[in-house]
Amino acid sequence: MIINNSDHETPSSNIPLFTPYKMGNFNLSHRVVLPPLSRLRSYDNIPQKHAILYYSQRTTKGGFLIAEASVVSETGRGYVHTPGIWSKEQVEAWKPIVNAVHAKGGIFFCQLWHAGRVSNREFQPNGEAPVSSSDKPLKYQPNGGFDPADFTPPRRLTTDEIPLIVNEFRIAARNAIDAGFDGIEIHGANGYLIDQFLKDQVNDRTDQYGGTLENRCRFALEVVEAVANEIGGDKVGIRLSPFADYMDCGDSNPEALGLCMATSLNKYNILYCHAIEPRMITQFTKTKSECPNSLLPMRKAFNGTFIVAGGYDREDGNKAVAEGRTDLVAYGRWFIANPDLPTRFQLDAPLNKYDRDTFYSHDPVIGYTDYPFLEIIN
Repeated sequence: MIINNSDHETPSSNIPLFTPYKMGNFNLSHRVVLPPLSRLRSYDNIPQKHAILYYSQRTTKGGFLIAEASVVSETGRGYVHTPGIWSKEQVEAWKPIVNAVHAKGGIFFCQLWHAGRVSNREFQPNGEAPVSSSDKPLKYQPNGGFDPADFTPPRRLTTDEIPLIVNEFRIAARNAIDAGFDGIEIHGANGYLIDQFLKDQVNDRTDQYGGTLENRCRFALEVVEAVANEIGGDKVGIRLSPFADYMDCGDSNPEALGLCMATSLNKYNILYCHAIEPRMITQFTKTKSECPNSLLPMRKAFNGTFIVAGGYDREDGNKAVAEGRTDLVAYGRWFIANPDLPTRFQLDAPLNKYDRDTFYSHDPVIGYTDYPFLEIIN
């Protein structure tokens, strides 16, 4: 698409999303964030060369990008062709991707991920059952977008095994720094392992990792502490979805859960909290009615940078920043389809439509690096 810059240009100082922001030691030129987006194009769990172009396309000087969820260990795998960060080969494969982002002046974090029960024996060492906080299998959700038959019923982690998983996150964080990433984000959302400990509809434990709200938050906070001690809290963020029921993982009191986590995180002085809006009823759909819940209590309780995600457009994002409801706004689907999304938002230019059918295909080009850029005539 070709546009005339003079017809669209708006001074950045008048656009909340394009006011500079200091996130800890990082100076951001704008507040439009590329969130972690699984694309299933890391064959055999190894990041590929085509990711160099994908992430480079979406990089702006002073822009903040979070790499797709990267698995911390072999037992953490849940889907085919997701990248890992547990082996030397994976670390080396990430390096040119990170270098490409840095060459364009971007700030790049790696999301650390363990799928827990959202997995299948075929992804597990020796065909074993996946692990979780519980032995509860996933149940069918009409809007969940998954078939429970795809997932093997999990095995409940023993109390003695949990520190081993915490250590896998610690090692993965060190590996991410060794790969050149500026920091890491802990994936504590979307029904995966950490979320399976947080949410009482899954976690039915009776030991120190279950029952009370504080006990259910224990595993997540132990991961935060271990990672912060390893690489520094100023390089650590966490993603949370207390209100969501992704992957049959809901909670009876999400307001209390979100507030407990936001308050508890302050002890570790981590860089940011990245939260998914309550209005997101599935991964891709927001509620059509007015949502009574809000992330504002979490925002007020947490001392660091606050990032929101979930169904935002340009207008919503500007309003959220202007009203002080967030510091940064993450855009998923629109960033997939618009590699130059910050430029389009800045100019209020039209957006490419996204093709959901190619979100999780394995093609190295189609639906990945072939979305067009604006052609700007000055």
